[in-house]
Amino acid sequence: RGISQQHECVLVARDRGEATHAFHAGRGEPDAERLLRYLKPVVALDALLVSDGAAAYPAFAKLAGISHRSINVRAGEYARGAIHVNGVNGWHGRFKNWLRCFCGVASRYLANYAGWQMILDATALTIPEHWLRAAVAPRQQERP
Repeated sequence: RGISQQHECVLVARDRGEATHAFHAGRGEPDAERLLRYLKPVVALDALLVSDGAAAYPAFAKLAGISHRSINVRAGEYARGAIHVNGVNGWHGRFKNWLRCFCGVASRYLANYAGWQMILDATALTIPEHWLRAAVAPRQQERP
């Protein structure tokens, strides 16, 4: 349970509209500098960052100048009103279950597998043309 230096970090950010950003952020638990590198470009300045209780998130929020609330999942707290991390936890669960069918993957391809999972989650991709467009030009997948 948790992240150690032997575990690869797949950093996931989801908004209320279920737009997902996933990053292979190296080994071990991310620190504020790594969070700044990956999350700052995708988190709006007026966003409320909701995270688990890891210490790096409040430090990142302070550096990035955004609001932050944490949920203490280890203590059994999963939501505080509309504030929760269920979207990220659900994505991680689906991703881990899906990866099992490959019987292990190379760390260097982890970002590709995360991208593949985001494509599988995309409900807008309903016809072959949408799948092809997403494969050829992934940045345009938001508006198939």
